[in-house]
Amino acid sequence: MRLRWVFCSALAVSQLLTAQSEEGKKSAEASSHLLGYSSQNSQQQKDWEGKFRDGIVADNIRENMRRLSARPHHVGSPYDKNNAEWILSKFKEYGFDAHIEAFSILFPTPKERVVELLEPAKFTAKLREPALPVDPTSSQTAEQLPTYNAYSIDGDVTAPLVYVNYGNREDYERLDRLGISVKGAIVIARYGGGWRGIKPKVAGEHGAIGCIIYSDPKGDGYHNGDDYPAGGWRPGFGVQRGSVMDTDYPGDPLTPEVGATADAKRLSIKDAKTITKIPVLPISYADATPLLSALKGPVAPEEWRGGLPITYHVGPGPAKVHLKVSSNWDMKPIYDVIGTLHGSDDGQWVVRGNHFDAWVNGADDPISGQSALIEEARMLGDLHRQGWVPKRTIIYCAWDGEEPGLLGSVEWVETHREELQKHGVAYINSDSNERGFIDAGGTQDLESFISSVARDIQDPETKMSAFQRAHLESIAEAKNAEERKDRRNSNNLVVDALGDGSDFAAFQDYAGISTLNVEYGGEDDGTQYHSIYDDFYWYTHFVDTDFAYGRALAQTIGTAIMRLADADLIPVDYSPQAEAISKYETELEKLLKDKQEEFTERNLELKEGVFKATNDPRRPTLPPPAEIVPPYMNFAPMKNAVELLKKSSERYSKALSKWQENGSPQLSAEKVQLINADLLRIPRLFLNEKGLPERPWFKNQIYAPGAYTGYGAKTIAAVREYMDEKKWKEADVQIPGVAQVIENAAAGIDKAANDLEGAVVQEH
Repeated sequence: MRLRWVFCSALAVSQLLTAQSEEGKKSAEASSHLLGYSSQNSQQQKDWEGKFRDGIVADNIRENMRRLSARPHHVGSPYDKNNAEWILSKFKEYGFDAHIEAFSILFPTPKERVVELLEPAKFTAKLREPALPVDPTSSQTAEQLPTYNAYSIDGDVTAPLVYVNYGNREDYERLDRLGISVKGAIVIARYGGGWRGIKPKVAGEHGAIGCIIYSDPKGDGYHNGDDYPAGGWRPGFGVQRGSVMDTDYPGDPLTPEVGATADAKRLSIKDAKTITKIPVLPISYADATPLLSALKGPVAPEEWRGGLPITYHVGPGPAKVHLKVSSNWDMKPIYDVIGTLHGSDDGQWVVRGNHFDAWVNGADDPISGQSALIEEARMLGDLHRQGWVPKRTIIYCAWDGEEPGLLGSVEWVETHREELQKHGVAYINSDSNERGFIDAGGTQDLESFISSVARDIQDPETKMSAFQRAHLESIAEAKNAEERKDRRNSNNLVVDALGDGSDFAAFQDYAGISTLNVEYGGEDDGTQYHSIYDDFYWYTHFVDTDFAYGRALAQTIGTAIMRLADADLIPVDYSPQAEAISKYETELEKLLKDKQEEFTERNLELKEGVFKATNDPRRPTLPPPAEIVPPYMNFAPMKNAVELLKKSSERYSKALSKWQENGSPQLSAEKVQLINADLLRIPRLFLNEKGLPERPWFKNQIYAPGAYTGYGAKTIAAVREYMDEKKWKEADVQIPGVAQVIENAAAGIDKAANDLEGAVVQEH
């Protein structure tokens, strides 16, 4: 599901990659010791990891993709079940204790779709993607899901059309200034600028009765390069399918916080909060062009104009559109494949996952990641047969139902939450994988850990370490001198907070498990995201053509899994996380200050008549509304809590460093068990069982997707989202609760530090 756009300055990156750098020395020094390992076990671990990485075969990953993407395999399709059974057979072949865990979920599929231009001319949208002779699987029409948005409500509406740019809240503020209302209208929005599900949500909140989403060539078409099949970019009739489920909670709409087993208590469809309030359909830019060309009214603001060879008007009218959506609202089975490689201690689990369902053939999304996962499992099984036994139990998960709304992973986590919170050390996710730089997001307690892993992975094209290449790229992409300085001085990868968009969400946001999402990308020659052309032919011609980066992904995550599973002490470092949370708190204070200054200045300019004087009489716009200047907010409790978190994190880091400086002596089993029990508990301390104020499913008080960003993270969302809504008093009320959660985490880290200090002194 996850779609990543990376815009790089090729020249800047090239200069940095060829420059003399001290980073190589730093990398060698940093990788000389494995985080959390005693000296007795460190060299043996490196030997096993070297065997693992050497054993990963790119051609195996290629053949895994060929097999899994051979036919469309959406939820409920025959080939989806076939793939689940094949993955199960592979896990068993590799020596995993494996089974399929099935759930029953609500999954609508379309039975009628209509988009028609009625005035000023007649046009009927094709709403289909043509088969291409060069692309063998694009002709599997009978098995393909039609172009649609899952969880759109049924509807049959006719109304004037209004263009709303990306359809985000700020776009409607701009429409207000143009004097344009969408009440009673059908809106057309372009993909991009935010998650697709926000577009019908915001449109409905502003009174629209229908929503059309189209793929503009400026986003992922010919504006960027040759379109398919001459190049890799989305062609004129390419359409992005996808879920538009609302953000109240992920997973099955009928069973929030309950595993969707056959006998689970379910909501009625009318009571499901995550189904849209207005009908919505996606279309291609070929189908969108006649609709947009028929609009008049104001010329769209410059930043709203896409890549079509037309003048972009906003409307409304004279374009009048008929939109009809009707679906089969059926219950469908999903099949999670769970493979367990038992460790010498079953009391702690390291979990790895990637989904295998797709909107159509899904070579890139998600089979590029799933194919690497299967190769990891093969090699781990091979090592196990050679005598390697992990300390901790390793669980490999092939998730079903991710595309409609993280269904497989959410239902599994909801079913096993108590066990996960008792045993779960970490969860590592992947999804799509492409060419380019390593990208890791997640909880920053694993930032030092994944950075150490990346130092030991060779980038297949530049032959430098994956860490060094990504580190230098992050410097090139820094927004200002201060950020460049920080990144140069950092020994870690940039690990950004995760929001939503893939199977990490339930682990991080609901169960409180330390989480990473790892993938490579940023140097691809196009995208066919969620179309029939995301298939083996396209991927092997325009993406990771030799599967070198598929091999790098398997090497990276497999190494990480082994290292997490075998470390004497769970390999975490809380100092980067404390620094990140401090940054998130500072951002809240800055947001308040910026809004105070912005609204004060705006109100003054309204009083002075600035907007009236600068308004073009021939192209008039309304002045922005006066705003109440935000009041003072008391961030002191959170600031104090963050300081405690920094001190406790620094204390643990020092204790860990002292142990390593002493030669990482073998600690007694009793001490190791005590410290690991401390470390296992800490991520759960960031949860509040009441959840976010208006989205109780999301328990984590630091990391969450935004209610109006979807994929994008909203850190400290309990406070931040009220601030975004200009509900300053409500935001202020949330600060002490978040502060208490941070204090709880600080106390947990202090206990771990205290126990490690005692162990180091005793052993020394």
